[in-house]
Amino acid sequence: MAVEVRVTANMQKMLDNQKVIPAEGGTVAAVLEDVDRRYPGFKDMVMNDGQLHRFVNVYLNDEDVRFLDKLDTQLKDGDVLSVLPALAGGC
Repeated sequence: MAVEVRVTANMQKMLDNQKVIPAEGGTVAAVLEDVDRRYPGFKDMVMNDGQLHRFVNVYLNDEDVRFLDKLDTQLKDGDVLSVLPALAGGC
């Protein structure tokens, strides 16, 4: 399955300064593996012990994969995965 992976500005350095990259895979996990093969270390930024990092959100077409089948969420051609590290801050 050909999908589009979108990342935030702070993750772009790891992906050769690209905001959007094409990836292949039938599940969220497979797509993350595909990205990590081309950009080693990417998976370590978003996963820990085989699960998504607590402070990283992954959306499939604007729906949080934690409310779907998490890493086993099935994908289809043309889907968009957005990888967003949670931001915190205050005054």
